[in-house]
Amino acid sequence: MNAPLIKRPFDVDAIRADFPILSRDVHGRPLVYLDNAASAQKPEAVIEAMAAAMRGSYANVHRGLHALANETTDAFEAARETVARYIGATPECIVFTKGGTQAINIVAAGLDVKAGDEIIVSVMEHHANIVPWHMLRERKGAVLRWLDIDADGGIDTAALDALIGPRTKMVALTHMSNVLGVKTPAAEIVRIAHAKDVPVLLDGCQAAVHMRVDVSALDVDFYAFTGHKLYGPTGIGVLYGKRDRLMAMPPFEGGGEMIDIVEQERVIYNEPPHRFEAGTPPILEAIGLKAAIDWYESQDRAAIEAHEAALRDRAMDALSGLNWVQLHGQAPDKGAIIAFSMQGAHPHDVAQILDRQGVAVRAGHHCAQPLMKRLGVTATARASFACYNRLDEVDVFIEALHKARKLLS
Repeated sequence: MNAPLIKRPFDVDAIRADFPILSRDVHGRPLVYLDNAASAQKPEAVIEAMAAAMRGSYANVHRGLHALANETTDAFEAARETVARYIGATPECIVFTKGGTQAINIVAAGLDVKAGDEIIVSVMEHHANIVPWHMLRERKGAVLRWLDIDADGGIDTAALDALIGPRTKMVALTHMSNVLGVKTPAAEIVRIAHAKDVPVLLDGCQAAVHMRVDVSALDVDFYAFTGHKLYGPTGIGVLYGKRDRLMAMPPFEGGGEMIDIVEQERVIYNEPPHRFEAGTPPILEAIGLKAAIDWYESQDRAAIEAHEAALRDRAMDALSGLNWVQLHGQAPDKGAIIAFSMQGAHPHDVAQILDRQGVAVRAGHHCAQPLMKRLGVTATARASFACYNRLDEVDVFIEALHKARKLLS
């Protein structure tokens, strides 16, 4: 059972003290880490939980009868319970994957699609929520139907309604854009799709960090997210699926654990979630993800959301006043992710100069090339904030950006 969590009052300096890496310097300057949308840093609780499991109680799960196997299995399944609670699900609907990308691939591979059947995606999806559907186009003749966005990244739900047709097999959309930070109207998307008997998959890799997610309240069919953006380790992701949806899907991979009976003439597959967890699962990573969620839920989430909004607003206000910076995506109540371009400078050059000043941002197409085309650019720079960033780090970022302008002009 999961022990009740004690909430800590919000204190950004106390939070920062939990992250060993934030005390280091980069190029002789204090690290200002603003690449959180790509991957967040890890608190000591995660590092220690994984190390403790390796030091004192590690074995493979589910198949052993000895003490270490039982202890590790209990820890692994406790992680499943923690993840389920975190997103308002039940444990039997939680599949552990190696990441959000694999979670979406499992759904795509298990979808019964024939030539001419349609998948709806938006132009601002991450490649993880585009390429698996393209693979269905290549291999089975599926058709991708593209939902456009407005200038700020907003989705027109009426346009979505019009796009859904008799051959629509899936609506697969982001819950929060990894580039624009826009939060999509998930509940309305699900309502519209379900009114036409179409299932919905939400890519929650960003939303699961910055928003409260309740898959039961949303009534969404599938929800995918990853651990490493949620202050947990790499190599672990989560696929939530409604029980009937998971039961109807064939296995993604074959091997141990995902079977019930194997004979020379036949095989009977295990029930979900184990049907989709072939072989040795990410045991230590699941333990680390549990520690990350426990750590995060011990914080004042409302205060963190307010703090991240303050970071976003401070950065947006400063950048909006610069006539040589173009902001991409200014939707109301967007997440703490800011994509921008500097006039006359390539984003890669901007990022490298910021790095020399200790400021880590990301530059490129952010695995969202259709969105880049929609925005009329080939790449952008991106600053993304987390609960451990301070307001004064925004000022350091803006000052570094001014220095970059001088060097690149």
